[in-house]
Amino acid sequence: MKQLRLALCQMNATVGDLDRNADKIVRSIDEARRHGCDLITFPELALTGYPPEDLLLKPSFVRDNLRMLDRIVSHCHNITAIVGFVDAGDDIFNAAAIANNGRLAGVYRKRFLPNYGVFDEDRYFQAGDQYPVFQLGDTVFGVNICEDIWYPGVPTAAQAQAGAELILNINASPFHIGKAEERARMLATRAVDYTVVVAYNNLVGGQDELVFDGSALVFDQLGRLQAESDQFREQILYVDLDLERVFRARLHDPRIRKERRGFDPVAARVTKIVLEPRSGDRAPVPPAAKIPSPSDAAQVYEALTLGTRDYVLKNGFNSGVVALSGGIDSSLVAAIAVDALGSANVVGVSMPSRFSSKGSKDDARRLARNLGIRLITIPIEPAFQATLEMLEDTFAGRPADVAEENLQARIRGNVMMALNNKFNWLVLTTGNKSEMATGYATLYGDMAGAFAVIKDVPKTLAYELARHRNCQAGYDLIPESVITKEPSAELKPDQLDVDSLPPYDQLDPILQAYVEDDRSLEEIVGMGHDPAYAELAIGLVDRSEHKRRQAPPGVKVTRRAFGRDRRLPITNRYKGA
Repeated sequence: MKQLRLALCQMNATVGDLDRNADKIVRSIDEARRHGCDLITFPELALTGYPPEDLLLKPSFVRDNLRMLDRIVSHCHNITAIVGFVDAGDDIFNAAAIANNGRLAGVYRKRFLPNYGVFDEDRYFQAGDQYPVFQLGDTVFGVNICEDIWYPGVPTAAQAQAGAELILNINASPFHIGKAEERARMLATRAVDYTVVVAYNNLVGGQDELVFDGSALVFDQLGRLQAESDQFREQILYVDLDLERVFRARLHDPRIRKERRGFDPVAARVTKIVLEPRSGDRAPVPPAAKIPSPSDAAQVYEALTLGTRDYVLKNGFNSGVVALSGGIDSSLVAAIAVDALGSANVVGVSMPSRFSSKGSKDDARRLARNLGIRLITIPIEPAFQATLEMLEDTFAGRPADVAEENLQARIRGNVMMALNNKFNWLVLTTGNKSEMATGYATLYGDMAGAFAVIKDVPKTLAYELARHRNCQAGYDLIPESVITKEPSAELKPDQLDVDSLPPYDQLDPILQAYVEDDRSLEEIVGMGHDPAYAELAIGLVDRSEHKRRQAPPGVKVTRRAFGRDRRLPITNRYKGA
C-alpha cells in the first residue's frame, strides 16, 4: 500500500520575527519526526510572516530570511518539510522550500499573485512559471501556494498530469464570514477534478487588520473531507494517507489518463525531483476528531478575540483599556478584551457626563463586575463646563449643536489617551462598522485609540455576538438591559441613534449592498429598501471617507472591510450612486 504520514502545522507567525518563526518551525519539525511523519507542511511565508509588505523592499530582510531557511534545512533530517519563504534570484518570489534530509531539494514559486482586496502581491513578487513534482518513496506529490489552487488548470492540473497523487497547498488566507465554506467547496472540487488528495494548510493568528483562521483540511480523491483542524489556534494536524486509493480511482476514471496522452513535461514546465524517504517504524496516528461546524457568530467572536490578543501582545503591550458607556458596543469590546487578555489585564473607564443616564452608568458597573475588571470612574463634567466657558464668547449667539456634543467625546478621548501614556494601557476603541460607514463617530473622540476591535462588525451583528457570548457564559455576562435598550450616544437630552440614522435593522442591509457589493442607489431601492433611508445612508458613507482614513486599524471579519479592502479617494465628486 502507498501510505504517507502527513503533518500540517497550523502556525502563528509574527511578521519580521525571523528568529522566533524559525524556532517554531524547527520545534514542529522535531515533533513531527517523533510522530513518524514523512512530510510536514508550514503555511505560506511562514518564515517571514504574512503579509511582510514593504519589508520585502529591504534586501537585508530577504537575505536574513534566506539565512534562517538554511538553518531550517540543515535541521531537517529523516523527514521532508515544506516551508513558505521569500526566494531570491533576479527578482524575489513568494516560494515554498522543499527540505529533505538536510538539503534543499527543490523550490516552488507561486504562480498566481493576488492583487485585489487585502492583497498586494504584484507590488512585490515575480510570478513563478515552473511546476515541479516530488517523488518521496513511491508517492508523487505537488506543492503549490494559496491562490494557485483557486484557479482550475495550472499548476494543479499539470502536477496531476505529471503523476502527482497528492497536492500540498500552503496558505496565508485571511478569515471573513463564509470563507471557510468557500474554501471547502473549492478544495473538494479540485480533488475531484484531478483525482488527487488535496491537503490545505493555512496560517493562524492576527496581523494588523487581518486574522488567519487556520482551518487545515484534507480531501480525498472523491472530494470527501478526511481531516480538519481547529480554527483560530496553533495546532499540528496529523493524518495517514492511503494513496493507493488514488491509483484505484484513476483506473476507474479515464480523464487523467486521456489528458496524459498528450502531456509534454517540458512544455508544461514540469520537472520531477526524487527525495530520500524517511526510515524507521512508527505507531499509528489516532483518528482526528470530527469538529462541529461553528456558527458565523462563533467564528466572528473567535476571530475578534484572536485578532485583539495578537495585536496587543505582538506590539509589546500587556493590557488594554476600554471606555465603558453602558452601551452594546463598549460592552462587547470589553468582553472580547477579557477573553483575549484576561480580566487582570483589562481596565474599564466610565466617564459620565450631565447627559449620561442612571441606567447606562449602572450597566457599566454591572458589566465590569461580571467581567471581573477594574472600573475607573472619571466624570467629564468639570472639563466640559470649563471648555464651554472657554468657548462662550466665540460661540455667542449660536445654539448648541454637534459642536457641543463632540466636545464631550473629545474630552473622553483625551482622558483615554492620558491613561495610555501614564500606564501603557493600549486604548481599544468601540465603534462598529455601521458607525464607521456613516461617520456616526467623533474624530479625536471615540475614534481615538490604537485598535478598533469591532470596526468591521455591523451594529446588528454586534447584538448577535453579545447574545452568543452570553450563551457561552450561561448567564447574562453582558447585561440584558444593555442588549435591549435603545442605542444612544447620550451627548444631549433624550438622544437616540434613530434621530440621526435609519434603524439599524434597515441601515445595515443598505450598507452591505452599497459598501460591500457596490450596488447603486437605484439598485438598492429596487431591492425593496426605503428610498429615503437608502439616499441618506449613501450620502453619509460618501461624506465620511476622511474620517475612516484617520480611524485606527481593526479586525476584518466581513467580505469587504474599510481600509485595506475598500479604498476610495477622499476628494471625490462622483455621485453616480
